[in-house]
Order: sequence, then C-alpha cells, then structure tokens
Amino acid sequence: MVRFTVLASGSKGNSTVVTGGRTRILVDCGLSCRELFRRMKLMDEEPESLNAIIITHEHSDHVNGVAVTARKLGIPVYFTEGTHRAWMRWLSPRKKMTYAQWLEQTRRQAAERQAEAGAAVYEGEPDECDLAEATDAPQEAAEPVKAPAKAKDPTWLPGVEYFAAGEPFQIGDIAVSPFTTSHDAADPCGFVFETEKVRMGFATDLGYISPNVKAQLKNLDLLLLESNHDLEMLRDGPYPWQVKQRVLSRVGHLSNEAAAGFLEGDYDGNAAYVILGHLSESNNLPELARVTAERALSGRASLLANRLLLAAQHEPLSSIYF
Repeated sequence: MVRFTVLASGSKGNSTVVTGGRTRILVDCGLSCRELFRRMKLMDEEPESLNAIIITHEHSDHVNGVAVTARKLGIPVYFTEGTHRAWMRWLSPRKKMTYAQWLEQTRRQAAERQAEAGAAVYEGEPDECDLAEATDAPQEAAEPVKAPAKAKDPTWLPGVEYFAAGEPFQIGDIAVSPFTTSHDAADPCGFVFETEKVRMGFATDLGYISPNVKAQLKNLDLLLLESNHDLEMLRDGPYPWQVKQRVLSRVGHLSNEAAAGFLEGDYDGNAAYVILGHLSESNNLPELARVTAERALSGRASLLANRLLLAAQHEPLSSIYF
C-alpha cells in the first residue's frame, strides 16, 4: 500500500507521513509530539508504526517536535550534515565568554564526563508526549515506546543518519531522492519518494524553482508544491518590510504566481494529484491559491490527472492512496 498523508502545512508547523510497503516515514516534525500523535490517530495512522523522520531544513516550523518524537518512538532522524549542525546550534546556542570562563567550563565538562563514564546512567525522557492523553479513549491507547535520552542534552536522538542532496538512498521500502532547494536555511532539501512504482514529489520552502528542482519534479504520481503567498496581499500585508523582502527573495517562499508559472510552463502534467502547501495565513487565501493554480492547469484537464488539493495548517488533508 502507498499512502500520503499531510498532517499540517504552514508557518506554524509541517508534518507529512509517507507510507510504502512496510515502511512509514515522517517528513518534517514541526508539530509538538502530542499534536502530531493526535493528528495521526485522527487519520488512522499509528505513531508506533513510524520507522524514521526525515528533515527538509532546520527552521522551527519543520523541527519543533523532532527531538521528543524521535525519543518517544526510538526511531532515527535523517538530516543533511549541515541541517543537523544548524539544528544543534539552534537548541544549544553558544554564549560569549572569556578565556578563563571557557577554561573553567572545559574542566567542569571533563570532570562530568569522567564521572559519567563509569556509571553510564541514562535517564528517561519526561512524559512530554503521552500517547494515551492524545486520544479520546485513553483506556484503550497503547503505551508509547520510550527511548533513553542522555540527561541534560536537548540534542540527543536515538539515531542520526546523514544524507546528501543529489545522492539517492533507501529507507526500508521507500527510495528517497533528495535535491537542493533555494531557501535561507543551512542546507535545505526537497524529496522525491518512490515505492511500489509510485513517485511522490515534495517541494516546499522555495524562493524560486531552480533548474535542478524542475528536473526532479517530473514523471510524478503526486506533487506537493508550495504556494505560499499572493503578491499583492504580501506587499499590502502586516509584515515588516524586511520580512516581506525576505519572503519575496530567491531564498524565501514561492508565491501563487510562481507556483502557477511552474505548473503552466515546466510541469509535465503527469501527476494524479497536485497538492498546494505552506499557504500563508496572513498573506494568502485558499481561494486565491486554488484559482491561480486552476488557471495554470486549465489546459491539462483530465479525469485521471491533476486533481488539485490544498493542504491546511490546522487540520490534516484526507489521505491519498495509490
């Protein structure tokens, strides 16, 4: 069975479950662990069945819940090395200090490591995300799988796997082809997932659609594409000018018009489903995004292709099956 379930898409949190064969991958974990589990249960997805988490980039709306979720389920997280480093820096910001302060901290850390080496004691994760409380029937909920976590280390994960853009790899029954995207993050990526001869493209958080992205988003059965903002709404909207400039830049977010330009000019028209994602709540309207994309797809009308759907921030999108 191949299944694609968008649990949330937007600036307040992004998470999608991709299922192929016996493998389930969570793409980004921008929701809290508790909310993620609640939405998965709502869509008849079992959190315990997840095999891995894969991260597009380190911005908070894509990684907020990753540490707690991975620890609770005892599953590995896949990053590019640059994204992993940026995520760790975000959780453990460095403070300026004098040489004397640094030397004292180094001595203290060395003493702590020496004391811990003999004991090798691990403490359990605080119960930040209880599966039982995330459902309407707590008596019947399964116990969460708990993984040990190093005390006082917010960056500890049960497993970390690195991948690199342009180098395909495999997670269980799902082949993953990561590609570089244009966004103001350390090493942002999009993905093409392939399983049971079904190809699913995942491309959000794009300042623009570069030639390498266009090359990747071909011969797909499903395409999730960013349609973040309406240009006029953004320009007249409440954001500070610096933020508007950032969103409009080539490392910002894709507008309705830019998404439509790709769908009309470079998209091959083969996907059964086109999902518009990462819609701004301040600078876009679902109706505007839909109409703009529908116009672009008007010449590709088909009973079997290009069904247009919109992913939302506050509720999951109905699962798509192949």
